[in-house]
Amino acid sequence: MAGREDGNRQAGMRHADGSAWAEELLGHLRPNGRDVRQVVSWLADAVRGVVSLQDDTGTHLAGTRQPLDDDLVQAVAAGRIASAAWDGQGLHLRLVRVTCPNSSAAGVLAVSRESPFDRRAADIVTHTVQVIELLLRADETTAAGLRLEQATSDLRLAILQLLMVEDTVSARRVAAGLWPGLLDTDTASVHVVEGTVEERDRLAEECIDATGERALVVLCPAVDQHVIVVTPGEAEARELRSLIGPRPRTFLGGSARHSLARTATAYGQAVSALAVAHFRPDKAAVYAERTHPERLVDPVALRDWTDRLLRPLDALPHHTRAELLATTRLGLEFTAVNAAKILGVSRNTVRARMERVESLLCADFADLTARAVVHLALNIQVSRGDAPVGTGTRDAASASLDLLSGPAMRTWAQDLLARLDRDTRDLRRTLRTWIAAGGNAERTAQTLGVHAQTVREHVRSAEPVLERQLLAGGTDLYEVVLAHLALGDLDQPALHGAKPGL
Repeated sequence: MAGREDGNRQAGMRHADGSAWAEELLGHLRPNGRDVRQVVSWLADAVRGVVSLQDDTGTHLAGTRQPLDDDLVQAVAAGRIASAAWDGQGLHLRLVRVTCPNSSAAGVLAVSRESPFDRRAADIVTHTVQVIELLLRADETTAAGLRLEQATSDLRLAILQLLMVEDTVSARRVAAGLWPGLLDTDTASVHVVEGTVEERDRLAEECIDATGERALVVLCPAVDQHVIVVTPGEAEARELRSLIGPRPRTFLGGSARHSLARTATAYGQAVSALAVAHFRPDKAAVYAERTHPERLVDPVALRDWTDRLLRPLDALPHHTRAELLATTRLGLEFTAVNAAKILGVSRNTVRARMERVESLLCADFADLTARAVVHLALNIQVSRGDAPVGTGTRDAASASLDLLSGPAMRTWAQDLLARLDRDTRDLRRTLRTWIAAGGNAERTAQTLGVHAQTVREHVRSAEPVLERQLLAGGTDLYEVVLAHLALGDLDQPALHGAKPGL
């Protein structure tokens, strides 16, 4: 019976009178025409009737909804009967079972028309069912592939988020299931590849292919143009450089090598280098290793000062403390919105955690000097790792913020800020006032008696001179703030939580 039915179907397709509709129907299988709804609409026109398609649950999928006998529809969908026909009240109705992928039952195609079904109309319905079944299977295959790609992408992001909060043990455990050996390293660098929004998915795939899945490639949750790549080896970093050469509007910024626990720090460096890459002929840049202020201070005194400043958080459970510090570190480096996207939490959660740290440290994060000092302490702590804490034997003066005013620090600060003196617009005064105003251009303009746009232009002009991003905030800005503090050009922040130990 099946053989004769197939033979009849093929004969119908080859019938001279049916060649036109057959060619039209086959056209719906071309790559640019695979749409079940379009096929159902085409069928309605071809048989001059009304057509509807529903799945095994009764959900309407395509066409025009029709009143149908539920018992009859269920019988066809369950396979108790392959098809059904009904005539009456001036209508002729056909119900045909449509096999759906991954379903215990099947859908039902209902076709009604005012004139009886002739051989041509019946053949059109029969072959249209075959096409719909093919398209449904193709859609399911495509959907399954997309779900797998999305799940893999989500897993890569989850690993990055674990690294961002220094949970390297969990990150390695998650990665080991799909990418064995991916994080079997103590150190890694982070690269940020910037392209266009439209090409980012393809760019990420090329990053995966170029690194042979030996790197962690993540679609940045905060910036739609960015792809984040954690590269354990130098070879993977070189492969990334080879990608951007022939691609227009594509740039690469890379960090120095850090321990996996300092992935957040490395990410900040990569973003900073990316800004420089926009002005490079080869469109690539690696974070320039430069003299950082914390390296110019007695390390023992710096550890004592860090321990004293962060001591109010020591009473918290270890997990809570680590969560608060990791979130605050990212929140000080980036905006609350971007930090939330990177961590996979809400921006309200980021703000709540940072406000709790503010409360414990009695700090005001609206004050750029307070942000810079806390940021310094957090970086000192994470870079120290498991190193022993300070002895606590030094007196209050040596452990206070005055440690930033030593000869080496003052020399570094003066050399850095003196670069601004060559500009006749007095960029140094504008920058100092802008920092004191919390980075607010309008308040700075009122203080200086200029337009807010002038303030922004001055700050923007200072960036290439100082070789640091200022308007974007983060590490670069905080170093400039510390330079002002070292020279006494700004008042020290009021961190009352640290006063008892200073």
